[in-house]
Amino acid sequence: MGESLAQAGRGMTLDDVRALVADDMEQVNRLILGRLSSHVVLINQLGLYIVNSGGKRLRPLLVLLAARACGYQGRHHVDLAAIIEFIHTATLLHDDVVDDSQLRRGRETANSLWGNEASVLVGDFLYSRSFEMMVDVSSLRVMEIMAHTTNTIAEGEVMQLLNCHDPDTTEARYMEVIRCKTAKLFEAAARVGAVLAGQSPAVEQALAHYGTALGTAFQLIDDVLDYSADSKETGKNIGDDLAEGKPTLPLIHVLRQGSPQQVALVRRAIEHGGRDCIEAVRDAIESTGAIAYTAQSARAAATEAMGALAPIPASPYKDALYALAEFAVNRTY
Repeated sequence: MGESLAQAGRGMTLDDVRALVADDMEQVNRLILGRLSSHVVLINQLGLYIVNSGGKRLRPLLVLLAARACGYQGRHHVDLAAIIEFIHTATLLHDDVVDDSQLRRGRETANSLWGNEASVLVGDFLYSRSFEMMVDVSSLRVMEIMAHTTNTIAEGEVMQLLNCHDPDTTEARYMEVIRCKTAKLFEAAARVGAVLAGQSPAVEQALAHYGTALGTAFQLIDDVLDYSADSKETGKNIGDDLAEGKPTLPLIHVLRQGSPQQVALVRRAIEHGGRDCIEAVRDAIESTGAIAYTAQSARAAATEAMGALAPIPASPYKDALYALAEFAVNRTY
């Protein structure tokens, strides 16, 4: 690609990107709050807590930008942005239960406050509410995309569970988990924007490709931050993935490139989980260049995302999509 990341983003910051669709996002936030309401008080309490817990709202932002980049003039992009956020929030609630997480975005997780049972059930409510909202969009194609997306995410979550505590997880297996569990929702967010605008299959596929690559870059940087960032910035405890026995790409790289002692250390850490040897593992990650390797993989995915935008006509919204790819790899939180 001829453009560097900095050039491709046209110098736009994430605030600039948000400002471009600020009115749309305000409608999304109002719709989220309105459709979250239930006569069951616990659903309101727990749902509001997680939805208002400081998320970046990248997936709904992607829906809005993709639709506008395709010239969409209706209002169903607002509905779908809220639907995507509900699905994402449901997966967070379920993930935190599976991982027994106590901290997310610098706050106590919902399961630590209300218990696992309530978190799972409110996650189910958000899933079912999102499909209820999809009916109002009256698009069989959108329903097809979202049904396939949620099914793929569930498969990815099970794949991740199978990889936990398995030091023989390959990079290919791990990347498949990323594709299903994380990138698939980014793909759907970008794809439905093209569908709403009645774009050609080629444009739809281009945006879907962009979303997949963007989501991959985003997750790989999450892997980097888990071992290299300040917990005050990320809102997570450093080494959470290691504590849960997750063989993410930095660890997989150490297992391929490390000394026999480093390999033995990381294998034990994955098999048993916990943070007892976090500093030694971080030393192994540093000395084998695992962070740089993972960051380079993320940059390659972001470059692929930007290349996929070639069929999309020039506009400030296309520039914003470039800028999102830049943000995905340069962020520190």
